[in-house]
Amino acid sequence: MKDELTLTILGGMDKDGVPEPVNSLEICKGEIIGIVGPTGSGKSTLIDDIEQLAQGDTPTGRTLLINGNRPDALIRVDPRRKLVAQLSQKMHFLADMTVSDFLHMHTRSRGKGPELVNKVIELANTLTGEPISADHYLTVLSGGQSRSLMTADIAVISDSPVVLIDEIENAGIKKQEALQLLAGEGKIVVVVTHDPVLALMASRRIVIRNGGMVDIITTSIGEQDVCGRITEVDNWLMSLRETIRRGEVVEGLS
Repeated sequence: MKDELTLTILGGMDKDGVPEPVNSLEICKGEIIGIVGPTGSGKSTLIDDIEQLAQGDTPTGRTLLINGNRPDALIRVDPRRKLVAQLSQKMHFLADMTVSDFLHMHTRSRGKGPELVNKVIELANTLTGEPISADHYLTVLSGGQSRSLMTADIAVISDSPVVLIDEIENAGIKKQEALQLLAGEGKIVVVVTHDPVLALMASRRIVIRNGGMVDIITTSIGEQDVCGRITEVDNWLMSLRETIRRGEVVEGLS
């Protein structure tokens, strides 16, 4: 199923009980979809519906289909069969174990080889400015390190073909590389964002207003050009932040 997976969202109701103008949206493997809208408009509610694979049984009344069909009931409740992984704005570990022990445990639970552990750590270190080592304890990782580790873990070890991300621009990681990594592994990536770079990286974006899906915007060639230009500025700002973090002097704006 995961090789040919499509995810379909069937519209429900907005906050006033009015049917959503967007009544159906199909998302394909490897696609990045943005969710945009004002604060409090219902963006997180939409990803909650996706995470639950809602079947008309949430306040919005939305229904999710997998490959055009209603999912097996066990997929919704059995963690071993879960199709959806989620990266939240705030992520900290509670388990008092090392990064290596955690990743080895995950590979064993998925029936995969231990050689993936080093790959996950290497990928995680491409997403964070603070290096992660195998012998670091999970409880001492920063928020950015934690999200970098889980992004790499989802890309390499997790079988979940759908990844939900809530405002990764606030996660303290290299956001563009994270999205490209997940989409490159064939995941369906749905990202809630206020960030123009991430919104324009998406092939399409869902516009949310008053709790309802009111429009689907396909990213145009012109918008892709804008994305390239603002990405250069965004990368410069990230470089500047790293210079300041290292305690170095900012020499100028050139």
